[in-house]
This record gives sequence, C-alpha cells and structure tokens, in this order.
Amino acid sequence: MRTTLIKSLLLAVLISSCNNKAEIPVAAAPSLPVLTLKSESTATSVAYPAAIQGTVDVEVRSQVNGNLDQVLVDEGAYVRKGQALFKINDRPYREQLNNALANLHAAEAALINSDIEVDKLNPLVKNKVVSDYQLKTAKAMQKVAMANIEQNKAMVASARINLGYTTITAPVSGYIGRLYKKQGSLISSSDVEALTTLSDVHEVYGYFSLSESDFINFKKTYAGNTLSEKLKNLAAVELVLADNSIYEKKGVVDMIDGQFDKNTAAITVRATFPNANGILRSGNTGKVRLQIQHDDAILIPQSATIEMQDKVFAFTVNAKNEVTKTPVTISGKSGANYLISEGLKAGDKIVLSGIDKLQEGQLIQPVTTPAKEVAQIDSKK
Repeated sequence: MRTTLIKSLLLAVLISSCNNKAEIPVAAAPSLPVLTLKSESTATSVAYPAAIQGTVDVEVRSQVNGNLDQVLVDEGAYVRKGQALFKINDRPYREQLNNALANLHAAEAALINSDIEVDKLNPLVKNKVVSDYQLKTAKAMQKVAMANIEQNKAMVASARINLGYTTITAPVSGYIGRLYKKQGSLISSSDVEALTTLSDVHEVYGYFSLSESDFINFKKTYAGNTLSEKLKNLAAVELVLADNSIYEKKGVVDMIDGQFDKNTAAITVRATFPNANGILRSGNTGKVRLQIQHDDAILIPQSATIEMQDKVFAFTVNAKNEVTKTPVTISGKSGANYLISEGLKAGDKIVLSGIDKLQEGQLIQPVTTPAKEVAQIDSKK
C-alpha cells in the first residue's frame, strides 16, 4: 500500500514537470535587415599629408654692402617682376663708377700718345734715320695702351653693375614675406639672413610622400607602361585644407622624384594646383587626396561590421537563415562603405544592423533591404 502511494506521487510530479515545460515560451527569431551583395564599380580615395609651396620661393638678398636707405614695399604685398623693393645708399658706388670712367679716359689718352709715337717713327725707320728697335718698342707700348683701355672698360662695366645692385628689384612676381631688415640697417652680401622672401603662388605645389609599398601599389593600380604614362592616366586630385574643407580647384600629379629618400624610405610626389586668387600661400599644409577606380568591387556599410582584436567581421546569412561571423579584409573606403577584398563575394547575404547582439549560428528572420535603403539604415546607427 505504501509503495503504491509513493509511485503515485512520483507520477504526479513527472506529469506536473512536463506541463510546466510545455508552458515555457520559445524565443522567436529576430527580424533583421539583410542585404544581398553584388559587385559594382566604385572609387576610393587615399589622402597623404602635403606641404604647400609656391612655384618659386626665392630669398631676396643684397649683392653689395651698404646702408639700407629705403624699404619700398610692405610685408605681404604683391609685387611684379622688376619692381623696386629696397634702395641701398649708392653714393660710394657712383664714385667708384666715376673713378673707373676717369681711368678709362686716361687709358684712351695714353693710346693716342702711343699712336702718335708709332706714326712718327715709321718714316724715320724707313729712311734708316733710327733703328727699328725704337719702332718695335713704340708698337709694344701701343698694345699696352690698348690693353689698358679694355681693362678699364671692364672696370667701368663692373662699377655700373654694382651701382645697379643698389636698387634691389623683384626677380619674380609674387608675395613679399617678412622684412628682416629695416631702413637704416647696415647690410652685406654675406649676411646669413635674407632681406625677405618672395613667393610666386599663381600656381602652388603640394608635395607628399609615398612609402615603398604605396609606390608599388601606385604602379600596379594605374594604367601605363611608364611612370609618365601612369601620371597622364591619373585622375585629378583634391586638396584637403587644414580645416578639412576641400580646395575649390583640383590639381594634377605631374612629378615623381627620381629616387627614394634613404632616411625615410619614401619617395616624393608633386601635385600642382591653380591659385589665381592667391588663396594658398607657401607654408600651407593639407592633404592630397588621390582617387582610385575599382571595377567589380564588393561594398558593405561600415555599420554592418564589428571589430574584434584588430580584425573586422561581418555576419553572413546561409540558406537556413543562420548567421556566421565571417572575417573580412578591407582594402579601402568609399563614403560610408568598406571596400572588401577578401571574405565576401557577390551573392552573399549579410546582416545590416543589430549585429552586436548576434551569436554564431543564431537563427534570424531576414528582411530583404533594397540597396537604396541601406544608406538610411546606416545614418540611423
């Protein structure tokens, strides 16, 4: 009787347990947006830090010594080629010119005397009144007089040049930099510091560097058998200014240095930008942005990826609607999208949002998302 009672109690417990399990609700599979990947053409950009320089950046220096009498321009002024910038006290150099002219006139007079002497001796030697030795001596003195004239002409020309150097003019058109010498200063041609700098910035150069690997990729990416052909096939480049705004004019890459810098293992590249309004100046900094065209590229939104331990993953969806965390290799960016080189292919399906709560092998209810809605989903993230 007691045994029967115990069996009845155990049976009741089992039945109650089964009923409780049947009452536990099963969690529904989450509905998540899914995108079917397809290959497409796109362009990515790579930005390199750049230093801006004018087409001509020249130091203005004095070629003669003296007192600076006049400063004829102001800092930052735009000047034309040949315009006077500085005036050095020219009185000593005018006197040097006058002295050189006087010496020249004396040499010319000496030549006249030697000519007279030669003319006087010629008939006397012919009539054997005097020996030809005296005539030869007179002709030698005549050549010395002629040489003295040439020498003094050179001294006059040199004095004129030095006098001209007392007015310092602009070698090119451009903008004046800082004025390091003021009126009344004593200046010398051997001064370490220049009077000022002058920059021709009607066009500017943006210099940036490519590492060895970037240079190899550059040669692989663009069409052409030589670097010159590759540069011609390179699309126009953008200049990103220090405030992250885009410079209004695009430039062209027109020069690659002949060798790598042995200290930095990088090669210098030059992009030229028009600058008719003078917005850019020597010394500006920015970034040169190169565009790279990709055919048959796989793009996925950045928001559809997660990063773990320096690796990037996306969640793919199989035919059973199960998700798999798949590692991907990123080769660039295009807007808000990643360019995928490995890990995904056309036809694969990926989860667009809610991936932070997904587990490996989890079942979901896919919601097909048109490509035009992907950007909207990404902007809400």
